Amino acid sequence: MKDTSSDNDNQQQVSIENLRHSLADNLFYITGKYTEIATLNDFYLALAYTVRDRLLPRWLNTVRTVTQLSDNTKVVSCLSSEFMVGPHLVNHLINLGIYDQVRQAVEESGLDLQKLAEQEPEPGLGNGSLGRLAACYMDSLSTLEIPAIGYGIRYEFGTFKQQIRDGWQVEITDKWLQKGNPWEIVRPESAVEVKFGGYTEGYTDEEGNYQATWVPHQVVKGIPYDTPISGYKVNTVNTLRLWKAEAPESFNFQAFNLGDYYGAVDQKVVSENITKVLYPNDEHIPGRQLRLEQQFFLASCALQDMIRWHLKSGGNLETFPDKFAVQLNDTHPAIAIVELMRLLMDEHDIQWHDAWEITQQTFSYTNHTLLPEALEKWPVNLLGRLLPRHLEIIYEINRRFLEEVRNSNGRDGHKIARLSLIDETGERYIRMANLACLGSHSINGVAELHTELLTKDTLGDFYELFPHKFSNKTNGVTPRRWLVQNNPGMTKLISEKIGEHWITHLDDLRQLEGFADDGDFRYRWGQVKLDLKRSLAGHIQQRLGVTVNPESLFDVQVKPIHEYKRQHLNILHIVTLYHRIKQDPTVNITPRTFIFAGKAAPGYFMAKLMIKLIHSVAEVINHDPDVGDRLKVVFLPDYNVLCQILYPPADLSEQISTAGKEVSGTGNMKFCLNGALTIGTWDAANIEICQEVGQENFFRFGLTADEVYQRKAEGYNPWDYYYGNSQLKEIIDLIGSGHFADEDSTLFQPLIDSLLHQDQYMLFADYQSYLDCQDSISRVWCDRDRWLKMSILNTARCGKFSSDRAIREYCDQIWHSSPVSIQLADYVQPQTALRVDS
Repeated sequence: MKDTSSDNDNQQQVSIENLRHSLADNLFYITGKYTEIATLNDFYLALAYTVRDRLLPRWLNTVRTVTQLSDNTKVVSCLSSEFMVGPHLVNHLINLGIYDQVRQAVEESGLDLQKLAEQEPEPGLGNGSLGRLAACYMDSLSTLEIPAIGYGIRYEFGTFKQQIRDGWQVEITDKWLQKGNPWEIVRPESAVEVKFGGYTEGYTDEEGNYQATWVPHQVVKGIPYDTPISGYKVNTVNTLRLWKAEAPESFNFQAFNLGDYYGAVDQKVVSENITKVLYPNDEHIPGRQLRLEQQFFLASCALQDMIRWHLKSGGNLETFPDKFAVQLNDTHPAIAIVELMRLLMDEHDIQWHDAWEITQQTFSYTNHTLLPEALEKWPVNLLGRLLPRHLEIIYEINRRFLEEVRNSNGRDGHKIARLSLIDETGERYIRMANLACLGSHSINGVAELHTELLTKDTLGDFYELFPHKFSNKTNGVTPRRWLVQNNPGMTKLISEKIGEHWITHLDDLRQLEGFADDGDFRYRWGQVKLDLKRSLAGHIQQRLGVTVNPESLFDVQVKPIHEYKRQHLNILHIVTLYHRIKQDPTVNITPRTFIFAGKAAPGYFMAKLMIKLIHSVAEVINHDPDVGDRLKVVFLPDYNVLCQILYPPADLSEQISTAGKEVSGTGNMKFCLNGALTIGTWDAANIEICQEVGQENFFRFGLTADEVYQRKAEGYNPWDYYYGNSQLKEIIDLIGSGHFADEDSTLFQPLIDSLLHQDQYMLFADYQSYLDCQDSISRVWCDRDRWLKMSILNTARCGKFSSDRAIREYCDQIWHSSPVSIQLADYVQPQTALRVDS
């Protein structure tokens, strides 16, 4: 008789024999292939469905438990325009604790797990640290057993794939869904309708209250697609719910019969455009409108879903904030504040005062930028045309708010103008950051310096009014993906010494400090690093045809390409080393391999020119016999989560943004976790990393944020540095001469002119300090025992930078959400009988 206990059933499900049978069954019944004609992708799909089958009991029990929670348990809802989750397969194998069993079952079936895993495409749901952070937080929420749901958009084509042609970035379509996505389950029965355009009709009800009806021009359906997010060795599997836009009627039969074949599918095309591409180019009006449509579509779908869930569970909307803590991941979903007000008032007849109280108690806002251009603003005319009812509500929120400010803080016209939700300085704009601050009960930055600058400057006026709302929550990364999955050799070495508890309690890595002076441990640590570097060197050779020395110092900068991140400062150092060799070919230069990866925004010319400069410098240096193997420069194209291969082998992490410009960053944490040493400015989370690992294990250079502001206030003149530093002048002149551009002296002139006439991000001011710091790094690198000890201590002391720690702080101080243990229901055969109500 079959043992029906859940534990025994789970053990049988992950036996080698059971896994092999499931793999064969899924190949046959799901992909419709037999072994002789199956492709590698078919085998990957069969394996993915095999793993998903083993997730489903945990997933469904999590959903069932969460929907039946008591009133004092709160669900965390993350609204984010990006979720850079990365490939799922190996992550789930590790979290389920079945990696070794699956690998053995796959091998006994004549397959290779690594090759199958490589078939999985990068999910096109994000392109930067905002989305990667959201994904890390979803991982930690599940691992900590916090009930949570992530709301995002199911972008059909993601952002773009980056190709390099003649050194220039070229964007091509990212068809990540082309071969199907085995991890998602579509839920058409949970579709919602989202309105756009049209006009409003106002009237007064029987009690004398103003009411409004929105008569839309267009209605779009939001179809949810659910993806499981597993926790590490727990039963909790939370949901990432992504929304796809569709037309209510996708085909106009009458238009088709009349010969209007394009008109027959017009609404389908218009509606589905909303979820086609992440971040459509907003340099023109149609692009801006589409981006606003995306943001509202996400907000409306998510809120309608939560309200429906809450009411169906027996709750009332007055208790909505007790059931859901909604986190706004930057300003992209901030329109949700206004949409919740509309839903409460217009759809559920709740009066303004109560609706506003519910709204403020529901939302919390994480700010991710100090750059004014990144604080979103929407033209009043555009928002009013697309969301007429929401513009009315924004005006009323603003009227009531500014009236309170005048009554309690006097009539400082300049301050009131800065606080207003409407920017009146030129074309009238809605300030979404102001709206997010006003409509949320909590506002946080993501690094100590970032939060300090927010409260002093960027959001200083709101801090004066609402100091109790502000707090800091330093970012973190999940050690499961960024060390356990990404660096199994180092994981094994660490676990041999201190056990595996550190995987969910990263502070335990402190125990490694006791081994930093152990010669045998240092040697093994160095061998793990060297093996990783050999593997990366092979990848570079295969992909780019460049031979690099694995024993050289791997100097890595992995970031979106942007002037404030200063990849071109890195290049100035590389050209300086090259220039030293050309002046004296016998000069002693520490061998280095410089590795870059990152994308430039499609419309960002200067960033694209920086990519071209990297490739042009690489082309000269990599083929100059005077240089030989001492210097190599490589750029790995198409940066995404798959670029995680760059973190484990890195020796040096470049975190060289202009002080006061970077918000936090998480790449610096991933490098540190994997034992890379940091060269960095006194900026963002660099400061906290230095404080944790010790100044003696960190390479600091450059101006501080206060010094940057002071230098600019005094009248910063880059020409003073150009003429005052002969080495800098020689390097700039060398680049300007066309030496790296086949004697074309005009190619990089826009970049040089920007540095000479503006130097907005103060490369020249930091150049000598950066150079001196790099020279000291070269000296330390030659002392292998010292370098390895510093590497070990960087890993040992980075426990603070776990996303688990960050999520605990959010739960305790902002969301007030507690863990819920998920129990797997026993498998009882009679319960499988279907019952259909008549």
